[in-house]
Amino acid sequence: MLRRVIITAIMMFVCFIAQTSVFGAFSVTSSTPNLMMILTVSFSLMRGDICGMLVGFSAGLLTDIFYSDLIGFYALLYMYAGYLCGRFHKKFYPENLILPLSVITLADFAFGIVSFIALFAVRQRFQVLYYLTGIILPEAVYTLIVAIFLYPLILRVNTWLEDIEQRSARKFV
Repeated sequence: MLRRVIITAIMMFVCFIAQTSVFGAFSVTSSTPNLMMILTVSFSLMRGDICGMLVGFSAGLLTDIFYSDLIGFYALLYMYAGYLCGRFHKKFYPENLILPLSVITLADFAFGIVSFIALFAVRQRFQVLYYLTGIILPEAVYTLIVAIFLYPLILRVNTWLEDIEQRSARKFV
């Protein structure tokens, strides 16, 4: 269990650093892929809603601490995304990539819409079409493209951790 927490935290920090530095240099229409959403949804699908909520809350809190004036906003959004995507856990099959990639894309799109409503529309900045075509859709597509490569890596790490946990459980039984 401790091994899983440490490796998940390392993956979260690596994704956060890559999202903010490496992919920030390769932004498309000022959009970067949402690696934290990829990580949150991936763990939600593989481990369930509770794990998704914890990973999502941690990812959102990390984003809040470094990039938000409102601490807790992104933590709440990522936590809800982790919970809702974790409800698909029972329909998850590791060999099928269509469900995870679809859920990642939809979650990132919904994340963009909710962020727009909460952060911009409330302040009466109603440039919906610009925000949709200039930020939300490019980010969702960019996130999908990166998820095609990142998701199998996360899946491999999760499978490796489950194998270790099963081997150590057999020692005690």
